[in-house]
Amino acid sequence: MKNYGFLIFISIILSIHFLVNYYIYHRGIQWLETMPAFKTAFRITMLVLIIAYPAGRFLESIWYSPVSNTLHWIGAFWFAGMLYFTLLLFATDIARMANYLIHFLPKVGTPAYLNLKFYTGITITAVGLLVILGGFINAWSPKISRHNLTINKTANGAKEMKIVAASDIHLGTIIGPRKTRKLVETINSLKPDIILLAGDVVDEDVMPVIKQNLGESLKQLKAPMGVYASTGNHEYIGGAERSVKYLEEHGIKVLRDTSVFINNQFYIIGREDRDKNRTAQARLEINELIAQLDQTKPLIMLDHQPYNLDLPTQSGIDLQISGHTHHGQLWPFGYITNRIFELSRGYLKKQDSHFIVSTGFGTWGPPVRTGNRPEILEINVNFK
Repeated sequence: MKNYGFLIFISIILSIHFLVNYYIYHRGIQWLETMPAFKTAFRITMLVLIIAYPAGRFLESIWYSPVSNTLHWIGAFWFAGMLYFTLLLFATDIARMANYLIHFLPKVGTPAYLNLKFYTGITITAVGLLVILGGFINAWSPKISRHNLTINKTANGAKEMKIVAASDIHLGTIIGPRKTRKLVETINSLKPDIILLAGDVVDEDVMPVIKQNLGESLKQLKAPMGVYASTGNHEYIGGAERSVKYLEEHGIKVLRDTSVFINNQFYIIGREDRDKNRTAQARLEINELIAQLDQTKPLIMLDHQPYNLDLPTQSGIDLQISGHTHHGQLWPFGYITNRIFELSRGYLKKQDSHFIVSTGFGTWGPPVRTGNRPEILEINVNFK
């Protein structure tokens, strides 16, 4: 049944992919009636863009190389191109339909109409490319999001602690050596007491991470209380066991429905990602995770996907750090994640429980962010 559902999902995705690309292709060919000499080049370009991502991912699985990398990057950028060229073309189609009622455009076939058609195509192309370029630059410009909060529990004499956290790093072909070094340098510069990584450290298949030796940078993460992570849905997409093994070989302790008591002061609890429920053994409930813990001590939990925030509130979790949403990553998807999640990004307090959802450090799919900036969290915690 699960395989049947997965095939339906893939079929829907491929159908959308085909329809969107056909729409862009069809409207592009219409525009090039004003420049027929470019039609062949346009057809070839569209073919490359359409097959680049699946071809790159397939080649990565059998032959990780500059060829697979190039195709992966081209295809990833085109995901953003598909979105913004579709939106821009759709806006022009709305204008064309409105013209049937208001008649504000030149008559079809006239020199003025052909001139307008030419410059509209140029404008759409330029605006689309500028949005993608700006989103790429933005995706490489992480900010530090600072949160100050108080947990009303004692922590064996400790009064304060600095957590530096990141989610959705998505190490792999797109998030490679340069950005991994930037992540590590930025985190270390904040001088954290403890470092927490809230899932999706690896972007699906761990092989590009291994080939690029990204673990050597991760080993440079320094915090006196250690470096801990939880799994995310992307670890499960690519094979959680291999990803977890690699991370732990490079200095990151992955908490998988387990907890650790830090300096007899507070607990860090790492939940398995909810995608584990698709496997033969479901993840543990929160009450099961904390049943044997001293609940008079602060309970800090990593749970990648921020669903059902009432459950950790009812269970007495003091601080939950999550990611997953990317807050949509690409405008206008942030409006959708706002509707899906009670907290799509930022901070929320429910009774005595604090929740922080990060927009993430890396990107999934296109290396582009237009809806928000990537971030690293600095969380200054005061204890009673």
